[in-house]
Amino acid sequence: MSFDVMIVGVGGQGTILTSNIIGEACVLEGIPVRGAETHGMAQRGGSVESQIRIGQEYGPLIVPGTADLLLSFDLMEAVRAFHWLKKGGKIFTSKDFITPTSVFSQDFPAPDESMLLGMLGLDYVALDTLCIAEQAGSTLTQNVVLLGAASPSLPLSGDSLREAIRKTVPQKTIDMNLKAFEMGREAGSSQISAP
Repeated sequence: MSFDVMIVGVGGQGTILTSNIIGEACVLEGIPVRGAETHGMAQRGGSVESQIRIGQEYGPLIVPGTADLLLSFDLMEAVRAFHWLKKGGKIFTSKDFITPTSVFSQDFPAPDESMLLGMLGLDYVALDTLCIAEQAGSTLTQNVVLLGAASPSLPLSGDSLREAIRKTVPQKTIDMNLKAFEMGREAGSSQISAP
């Protein structure tokens, strides 16, 4: 069994924490896991990538065009990274733009997920992670919301992911993150995948 997950976002969105949660869940289940991270200019809002290879015993790097799943915490990052997906792979993304480019600050409307991902013919689920995270108790849980939405697509049990959250997030935020995970799981299951 080998299942490759590409996680992308910008600095401060919890990309690395999310990869750590998935890695911890693999350890709990006794599944080999390998990972690699690219931080770039993370402290200045730059791109951050994490590659997680579930069931992989050898290399930590995903070959472009072979990832089974793409988790993106920013809509533009999803568009930038979709080339990592294999044919038939799936994207779970936030609908938000974290750092809009100067063109979106003009009088032009910002494109939505159907314009950016739908016209590429990609299989995606786009969620308003900001709204869901606020309902869970903190906007800082958007990454866990998206992980919850994608969790049924991962070859890991929900129980091991919940336990990994308990072991990985700061203790005072455990309940809030677990709530965010469950809310994301519910929101993801109610989404109709496109196209």
